Amino acid sequence: MHAPSETMETITWQQFEQTDIRVGTILEANDFPEARRPAYKLTIDLGPLGIKKSSAQITRHYTKEALVGTQVLCVTNLGKKQVGKFMSEVLVTGFSDENGDIILAQPAGKVPNGSKLH
Repeated sequence: MHAPSETMETITWQQFEQTDIRVGTILEANDFPEARRPAYKLTIDLGPLGIKKSSAQITRHYTKEALVGTQVLCVTNLGKKQVGKFMSEVLVTGFSDENGDIILAQPAGKVPNGSKLH
């Protein structure tokens, strides 16, 4: 984890464009008791990209019920990742709070599912 004053290595514009970050709406949030750290299994509607699954360690600040209908920013082109017996298809993004717990990255207003971050 980097301190806010640290900077990362500079990348090219083309490298940035290779990261596909899209908005999706959480359709379902379920417990993930098999996870090593507390997490939810999320089902996310990414519009034209379809319905995708993700595992997210966001149990500190969010209840399953409150997550349904929430729009989140997802990295969609990292490939699938096996998390226990669950296959995570997208990475839900967020920021660490002062305790290291995740606060979701979200659009400031409602946008169509599948919209790309520019």
